Amino acid sequence: MPSIPSIPAIRRTTAASAALAAVLAFTVTACGPSDDKAGTSAAADRNGGGIKIPKGLPTSIDDLKKWKDGGWDNWDNWARKAKDFANPILKDHWKPERLASAKPAPDLSVKATGAGSEFDATDPEPRPVTARQVGRPYHQNMAPVGKIFFDSPQGPRVCSGTIVSDPAHPGKSNMVWTAGHCVHAGKKGGWMRNIVFVPSFNDNGVPMNQVSQTPAQQIQPYGRFWADWISTSGEWLDMGSQEVGNGGSAYDFAVLHVKPENGSGKSLEETVGASVPVWFNAPAPDRIGAMRAIGYPAGAPYDGARMMNCIDRPGRLTMQQGTPAMDRIGCTMTGGSSGGGWFANRGGKLVLVSNTSIGSHNNTWLAGPRLGPEAERVFSGMSRKFAQQ
Repeated sequence: MPSIPSIPAIRRTTAASAALAAVLAFTVTACGPSDDKAGTSAAADRNGGGIKIPKGLPTSIDDLKKWKDGGWDNWDNWARKAKDFANPILKDHWKPERLASAKPAPDLSVKATGAGSEFDATDPEPRPVTARQVGRPYHQNMAPVGKIFFDSPQGPRVCSGTIVSDPAHPGKSNMVWTAGHCVHAGKKGGWMRNIVFVPSFNDNGVPMNQVSQTPAQQIQPYGRFWADWISTSGEWLDMGSQEVGNGGSAYDFAVLHVKPENGSGKSLEETVGASVPVWFNAPAPDRIGAMRAIGYPAGAPYDGARMMNCIDRPGRLTMQQGTPAMDRIGCTMTGGSSGGGWFANRGGKLVLVSNTSIGSHNNTWLAGPRLGPEAERVFSGMSRKFAQQ
């Protein structure tokens, strides 16, 4: 396994990129996008420059007050279609106590031994890699990573996410990468609600039972950013499951466009000082020396308070015939790490190549989707949608 050097402090975007790239001392033997045609993806559309509000969501000041006073918790009209996403800001909805109470997103696990072994594009099961905590304070070591909080029919939930670079707004990205199941329930459900991103959550890694008593500046050093638009894949909407990993897991990714709760004019990237570019159509796992998965595991034995990471040489996992092989590494992270970015080194620069989607029942490995044409289409559509804003 290649050695991993220490990471210098992250202060601004340029320094951040160099610092993040330094964390992975390995090389990739191929680069560049493939010539494959883009797969079918569902991305939310804008009509006349404004959000189309679906049935059941607030359309007036009175409705918005009712929504804020608890109407959002009525799931009888659960918006499902891509065009029906809406996420009105509820100021101070996510107070420290509520942040601390959020449970991990559904643990999309599969059997550890023999998973996908009936398919040719599946490599032997990796050995477990014990997750280790990222250096603190997190904003000096892995600033683009944070937690995603959302409300579901089962109560407040949490995932992980990463600030990704937006080619339409260099140095000023408002885009966050995560898993599809962190924002939409898939085939049998709809959009989650009150979705926010908190970069460098719990910057000093205090235990979760101390979060509500810790100054907000330490828990939310850059504030809260609400998703004002989200795109995920059509395959996730049509195939995805909130109960177990399946063929839809190969398309379990999503992109959030966010804005600050406090109304600041600065972009997310300007506020945090860092973002990570996405490498679509990266080489096969056997041509990448190692991948590093980062997230906030919240299932036992973790409590969701600490940013953790695993580094391992990736292999392949195929969940269903006809779907792309996923990337897989040994890792003991649990639920809550879903959506967290997977990173590789591309020419000395740290890039995002996948995100945590599923894991084994006994928490010995994680798997994430390969970001191919379908993911690139979702991402590019989001970038274009906000290119003039």
